[in-house]
Amino acid sequence: MIFGYARVSTDGQSDEAQVAELSAAGCEKVFSETASGAKADRSQLKRAVAALADGDVLLVTRLDRLARSTRDLLNVLAAITEKKAQFRSLRDAWADTTTPHGRSMLTVLGGLAEFERDLIRSRTSEGRDRAKARGVKLGRRPSLSLAQRSFVAQQRANGESVRHLARVLGVSKATIGRIPPAS
Repeated sequence: MIFGYARVSTDGQSDEAQVAELSAAGCEKVFSETASGAKADRSQLKRAVAALADGDVLLVTRLDRLARSTRDLLNVLAAITEKKAQFRSLRDAWADTTTPHGRSMLTVLGGLAEFERDLIRSRTSEGRDRAKARGVKLGRRPSLSLAQRSFVAQQRANGESVRHLARVLGVSKATIGRIPPAS
């Protein structure tokens, strides 16, 4: 079975042209939605992928209707592959997992994306190490000052409840619970 997926970014746009093109290409059911491509939670795309079965094809008019980034594209394609289904774009002939050439192109694309992720991870790690060497404290700032933490430790040693201290200081019970009572 051939399923279609049409997406427009804003309410002012119409998906009619995409739906008509997908129907003319042989789609038996077209999932359509209005959502930004940058949004990870696209309910109709999830429904389209969930509807796929072994041998089915998910068809889009253009690749940018399916994904906004390489990583997003690869994640969607992985979900389609898990269903033992295929993917095809009408206007991007190379994005077609129904042919050996298309599968090869997407494999190369996947390899490049993995290489890019490794480079980003490496640069991020190096930057973090340089910042630490300069004495930069990483992570979230503490919710409570040193004096407040000392106060909490003393009060907990005196038997004050975590709930009461959290309410008084305007923080969560978990924040108070991480501070051990003073010895």
